[in-house]
Amino acid sequence: MHVRTAALVGAAGGAGTTRTAVELAGTLARADRSVLVFDLDFATQGLSQSVGGRIDPDVTAVLTEDETSVTDAAISWTVPGDGQLHVLPAFAPFVDVATAKTPEVAEGVGDVLREATATYDHILLDVPPVVSNQAIAGVDVADRVAAVFPPTDRGIDSLQRTKGRLEDVGSPLDLAIAARTAESAAPADADAIIPELPPKPAPDRPTTIGGGDDAVARVAETAARLFDIDLEIGADGDGPSIVDRALEKVS
Repeated sequence: MHVRTAALVGAAGGAGTTRTAVELAGTLARADRSVLVFDLDFATQGLSQSVGGRIDPDVTAVLTEDETSVTDAAISWTVPGDGQLHVLPAFAPFVDVATAKTPEVAEGVGDVLREATATYDHILLDVPPVVSNQAIAGVDVADRVAAVFPPTDRGIDSLQRTKGRLEDVGSPLDLAIAARTAESAAPADADAIIPELPPKPAPDRPTTIGGGDDAVARVAETAARLFDIDLEIGADGDGPSIVDRALEKVS
């Protein structure tokens, strides 16, 4: 299967799902892919905090207004090379959020995403815990589903609950990502890890855009596994790919 869309589900509040989505997107864009981060976490609107400029229209408008398309609302971030990185955050008042959460609107999530795949190589869905209409719609339509969880007892318990909820809605878990953890502390339940990353250097700019260190290499390894692709990205524009460097560390 050609993997185009991946849903990142937050197994627990504060798991780092939004940051993980943004950094994975930065890695893919740096590998000359066109990427969209699509926000389905309407309640926290965390992706909007990574945007430095105006957000109008937002993702809820795309889902509720026929005249507003993904390309109308997506915000472009600057990346090196030939890649493209766009984000589509939620940033709306309560009444618009409430409308976007209805079952009727959730049924249209798949149509919007299928249309967007004509523009983007990869789409990352930022999905809240699977208890809302839009979260269920997101994991249902995505080619791959990953859960992001903190490497704590609470996080591991939340991961198990998330697996159960995904099974209940017919969307088995493909990848469990432990966020903000060292390799030596990675829980056995983790299929991949995202180390603690430094603060983003600026709005509209993931850390992975700069490349160059082992943490960024780990993000690239996770992106390659999630989308089942090879990422040929030199650490500083030449030499071995950052995925190769990561694999050397664990071989």
